[in-house]
Amino acid sequence: MKSFFEAIQSLFVDFLFLPFDALRNLELTNWWGANFLNWIFIIICCGALVYWLKQLNIFKANNEDDDNTTSHSFLK
Repeated sequence: MKSFFEAIQSLFVDFLFLPFDALRNLELTNWWGANFLNWIFIIICCGALVYWLKQLNIFKANNEDDDNTTSHSFLK
């Protein structure tokens, strides 16, 4: 059983975490390069937020927005 867990450790440490080790080493020399992927995710999330807010405004302009304060009938 010990060799099974050592195999899992070897898989993660020697293979799957290599990109993270490379990013950790890159961060010491170039912070922007190491965080490039994070900035891409932030830009994607900001774009999704803008799209969502535009869709909310479209529904509100068409009076399709339900402004009922109770979310379920049993709360009345």
